[in-house]
Amino acid sequence: MPANLTPMYREAEKRFKEAATHEEKIEALEDMIRLLPKHKGTDHLFADLKRRLSKLKSGTGQKKGGKTRRKSPYHIPTSGAGQVVLIGLPNAGKSAIQKVLTNKDVEVAPYPYTTRVPSPAMMLFENAQVQLIDTPPLALDAIEPELVVLLKNVDICILVVDLSDDDVLEATETILNLLEDRRLQPVPCECQDLEEETGRFRVKTLLAGTRFDLDAGKYNLNLLRELLGGRFEILALSPETGEGVEAFRKDLWDALGVIRIYTQAPGKKANKNEPMYLRRGGTVLEFAGKVHRDFLDNLKSARVWGSALYDGQHVKINHVLEDGDVIELGT
Repeated sequence: MPANLTPMYREAEKRFKEAATHEEKIEALEDMIRLLPKHKGTDHLFADLKRRLSKLKSGTGQKKGGKTRRKSPYHIPTSGAGQVVLIGLPNAGKSAIQKVLTNKDVEVAPYPYTTRVPSPAMMLFENAQVQLIDTPPLALDAIEPELVVLLKNVDICILVVDLSDDDVLEATETILNLLEDRRLQPVPCECQDLEEETGRFRVKTLLAGTRFDLDAGKYNLNLLRELLGGRFEILALSPETGEGVEAFRKDLWDALGVIRIYTQAPGKKANKNEPMYLRRGGTVLEFAGKVHRDFLDNLKSARVWGSALYDGQHVKINHVLEDGDVIELGT
């Protein structure tokens, strides 16, 4: 029987994976247990979660003594509306994409391996921010195990290829094969079912082609779309000339499937410079849980400006919110 895990459970699970402290792990696990659907298909998962929580609370889930474990450079907590990772072979243009989208002062050079460790920066889309992580170039024979863990937790993986390269089809297949070897299955961003199937972990994926301004780039873009367009969306841009950059920014935002919500206290105006984020199709209750976990049990009322029939309408907890809504929560 499938587990049918809810978006709220997925959110708690993600918080658990990204937790940096013992207390954060316990809090996220408690939320996972409370939000886990209760039926035969989740019996084993429920028991496993309870065991893990018991170990954490008793302290046996922590390593004692010895040297402090070095924090992995691939452990990067999500910031903003979502976490997006750029991967690709040497000189594909990953760093150039990050630089033009985030204005971060990064080294962009014609020689390979200028990026040595994962490097996060924030991309601005209107008043929203998206975390964009550049990563070291992929080797031809393997993917770093820590990168595999990162890819299992990100919102979107962007495969970057150089469209002006005569061997761009071979380069694309090389990347896809490396992912398959690590049991990572690229799927379109609109895919909703990310549960493992036949031992493979599904990763929402876009393919980004750089140097689109060149004649060879335009030709190879059409070729890639003809051969691979059915597997995931293929975008193109030229960081050097700026062609396609703003369209890419908008397409990436849309692919995240996120909406912006603003909170306000009774009698006060909402600050629309600081949005909170919710998955498209999310409800009042799901959003309330993101504001504070206590709202999940104690939410008494909610008023919405935007998607309601009229501004300030009292809505039910299953009311579906829309981009730009203002909400007032009451306990």
